[in-house]
Amino acid sequence: MIPISCKVESIEPLTGVVSKVLLAPASPMDFKAGQYLQVCMSEKDKRPFSIANAPRDDGKLELHIGAEAGNNYAAEVLERMRLHQTIDVDGGHGSAYLRENKIRPTILLAGGTGFSYTHAILQRRLAMPNKDPVFLYWGTRTLKDMYAYESLKALEKTHPNFRFHPVVDCPDDNWRGKKGWVHLAVLNDFVSLEPYQVYVAGRFEMAGVAREDFHNKGLLLENLYGDAYQFI
Repeated sequence: MIPISCKVESIEPLTGVVSKVLLAPASPMDFKAGQYLQVCMSEKDKRPFSIANAPRDDGKLELHIGAEAGNNYAAEVLERMRLHQTIDVDGGHGSAYLRENKIRPTILLAGGTGFSYTHAILQRRLAMPNKDPVFLYWGTRTLKDMYAYESLKALEKTHPNFRFHPVVDCPDDNWRGKKGWVHLAVLNDFVSLEPYQVYVAGRFEMAGVAREDFHNKGLLLENLYGDAYQFI
């Protein structure tokens, strides 16, 4: 793919380690909700990040980049964006995009900044006339790491077919919601996953265990999507 030059419109902190980046491409990028782009650091150094929005009328691209201590892979991308205010990208890539011609009741499963992938699919899914239920399970270490918590709770109120289930690994004493591994929360809530399509983003270890456990719970593997499954 030919790289597209993008103006870096803004870089805003979402948490102490996660930044929201808004890019304005010089020419339109053709992509589907759930695909990713590659940031071109050099001809041979291209770094993938999920596009955190569905295609929008103004063509802008949103990224959620987590750069915790020691993660130079992401930190170097943010540093270049701040320094130059432009960046070259190419996309869309990936086969785990929303299957708009095969909509079923949908479960979105995200760990950490894997939420950006599910966020794009959620935006597009709720904009469609199909009113089959959509469930988002998002797991983070603490509630403070769940940077879109309030906006997702508000979204539930405007979309009766949407349910948000936050899952916290290390909750404080006041937390009354779901705890522990995010994919186990799904297993606990459903008798069978056979009617559903499931979109997964998170660490490879989680994705691998979820695939096996969800299949044992009735999920047809043809209805399971995630970029991790190209590698594990």
